[in-house]
Amino acid sequence: MNLLRTLSRAPSSVAYSCAARSLSQTLLSCLAGDRLRRLLPAAHARAVVSEGLCDLFLANLLLRGYSKLGLLHDARRLFDGMLHRNLVSWSSAISMYAQHGGDEQALVLFAAFRRSFDEVPNEFLLASVLRACTQSRAVHFGEQVHDTALKLGLDVNIYVGTALINLYARVACMDAAMRVFHALPAKNPVTWTAVITGYSQIGQSGLALDLFQKMVVQGVCPDRFVLASAVSACSALAFLQGGRQIHGYAYRSAAGMDASVINALIDLYCKCSRPLMARKLFDRTENLNLVSWTTMIAGYMQNSLDAEAMDMFWQMCQAGWQPDVFACTSILNSCGSLEAIWQGRQIHAHAIKANLETDEYIKNALIDMYAKCDHLTAARAVFDALAHDDAVSYNAMIEGYARQGDLTEALHVFRRMRYCSIRPNVLTFVSLLGVSSFQSAIELSKQIHGLIIRSGTSADLYMGSALIDAYSKCSLVDDAKAVFLLMHNRDLAVWNAMIFGHVQNEQGEEAVKLFSQLRASEVTPNEFTFVALVTVASNLASMFRGQQFHAQIIKVGADSNPHVTNALIDMYAKCGFINEGWLLFELTCGKDAVCWNSMILTYAQHGHAEEAFRVFQLMREARVEPNYVTFVGVLTACAHAGLVDEGLHHFNSMKIKYGIEPGIEHYASVVNLLGRSGKLHSAKEFIERMPIKPVAAVWRSLLSACRLFGDIEIGRYAAEMALLVDPSDSGPYVLLSNIYASKGLWADVQKLRLGMDYAGTMKEPGYSWIEVMKEVHTFIARGTEHPQAESIYAALDELTSLLKDFGYLPDTSELPLLGDNG
Repeated sequence: MNLLRTLSRAPSSVAYSCAARSLSQTLLSCLAGDRLRRLLPAAHARAVVSEGLCDLFLANLLLRGYSKLGLLHDARRLFDGMLHRNLVSWSSAISMYAQHGGDEQALVLFAAFRRSFDEVPNEFLLASVLRACTQSRAVHFGEQVHDTALKLGLDVNIYVGTALINLYARVACMDAAMRVFHALPAKNPVTWTAVITGYSQIGQSGLALDLFQKMVVQGVCPDRFVLASAVSACSALAFLQGGRQIHGYAYRSAAGMDASVINALIDLYCKCSRPLMARKLFDRTENLNLVSWTTMIAGYMQNSLDAEAMDMFWQMCQAGWQPDVFACTSILNSCGSLEAIWQGRQIHAHAIKANLETDEYIKNALIDMYAKCDHLTAARAVFDALAHDDAVSYNAMIEGYARQGDLTEALHVFRRMRYCSIRPNVLTFVSLLGVSSFQSAIELSKQIHGLIIRSGTSADLYMGSALIDAYSKCSLVDDAKAVFLLMHNRDLAVWNAMIFGHVQNEQGEEAVKLFSQLRASEVTPNEFTFVALVTVASNLASMFRGQQFHAQIIKVGADSNPHVTNALIDMYAKCGFINEGWLLFELTCGKDAVCWNSMILTYAQHGHAEEAFRVFQLMREARVEPNYVTFVGVLTACAHAGLVDEGLHHFNSMKIKYGIEPGIEHYASVVNLLGRSGKLHSAKEFIERMPIKPVAAVWRSLLSACRLFGDIEIGRYAAEMALLVDPSDSGPYVLLSNIYASKGLWADVQKLRLGMDYAGTMKEPGYSWIEVMKEVHTFIARGTEHPQAESIYAALDELTSLLKDFGYLPDTSELPLLGDNG
């Protein structure tokens, strides 16, 4: 109150210089306190009344006060009205703009200073100008200031030098930054922080850590900023041991409790796949801030612990923190991964209320979340309302349509992207290749390949593996191999794509040859490589190859991987070695649903229904939830054993007890079950009551049962319905012909044969194979491709002759239809 009375007192006859000194002392006493905002306007008014503004010291103090309060407009009016200015005046005004985001005004003011003021700038003024250059990325202007500093010999000043290092580091000119750094005779922690952070930001974290080590060796005590930068460098390198050493140092120093250091450590542990360690540090920290919560949420998301990320997010909201852009982006990613549409919509509502919806990261995360949750209408609404010149938004939308197999809409968005002159990137082309190959759109895949070549991204390894996969899925293995051969420095993803390409196109031998080349290279195979190879052995039913691969899998320690184990169980089953498959199953730890399903299907397909039911019971006792595939196996087992009541019970329990919607495979299994049991009318009625449209395979299943029981009427109806669904399928013709032949209706057989010829339908030849002396021999019905075909047929004729001698009469009822198509 005394100060306010002093300031409001009318001017006396004392000279204005005394009043100016009094006001100056008053201002100096409150510049460092909380009273400045109340006293500054009164002091300014008093200075105007008493003509104290003529005192340069007082005017500069007022200017400094306005700058400290961030009152830029008032400060500039005072500065422009000053009759006299000195170096302090210019320095205060330029520093004010640099500190409060007025970088452009700071540079304009410095240019005016150089034109209208005779004195040379000092280190404080130059440091402020360089700060403005750094924040506005005005590198050219900063280089001019650097030249001025060199002429004045101020480039070796600690303040100017540090500001120059910050400028060059911000624009990734680390060579220039290091020249300034090495020229400085003395360096403080801020200087070291500038170069360490600079190298860390441009991805050269190794150099950043080398500098940190030199700093410690030279006896410079790192502050919280240096420690946070060093930990961030360890995070970028996934250098857990180095980060833990810095953690230990920080724990022993006062800087260890700083929030920026703790947040950097939480980020380190998450990026090094140690989320539990990150959570322990988080829980022990008292001075948590929003960044701490956001970093922990993002860490859970990055480690695919999406449920934990969701739980942490709601805890943060309950603790009173308002989620920012980064927190919302991370949790939207988790919502997408969990397909948690309800929670995703809540985050969307928050983003709208907090005016975050137009943020680039938020809008892209929203599009991605809705797309992953299969709500493409909502994703498109966000895209149409918010997306602008941003490739990420377009990629998210294209990927959403690609995931749904909607090629038309994916291409529509892509065309719009090109119309808006937004350059497609690797992710754009990979998404388009995925959907085009899924629909076997060969010409489109080739067109996309042409665009990839024009874009200059064809050498990208990620792109290469996508192209190989696309061509392989379109059965263009030669084109896939051409892409493969053009790829230099192939990574494992490229090798795996080519190996899987051969497997998908039943070129097992080529896949094995490629694996031999892979082993000769420096690339180490992973579990996906071995899954592909075991699949080769399964397709060939080659026990010798399968055991070879199994031995290699054990040797590299990949036998504990569930994908590999499931593939091995399937391989042993297809080779007829069920007991070996069961032994492997029993040795498997942490069996997932896929593993249990493999064993159930193995027993079911080999007609061992009781064993299949026993494994299903064990699965339930292990509290592993049955899924869609589980019931395919169970119903198949029921069909093989003729257990109608039990099969219908399992079919009905799918939806009622387990919430699984029956699919076409389940309906086909029930039809097969009823048909094998002679309940042909029940099977026909079951098909007609199906809530989904029956495919040809369902009608063929009924037709097979009609052949077994010789029911011409239902058989003819089933064949007609199957051909309506798929006119090119030869199966119904063959099955119905067999029914006619078994009844001696040769005229109907001939009529069916003519109908088949008219439709241009060819019967697929039958294949069989056998492994002899570690070599797989393949045979085609009535084929002569095998090199020993003549000897084999001679042996068969001899065996047939012997059988006839013992009274065997061959069944020739199917020959009339097979004819030349066999």
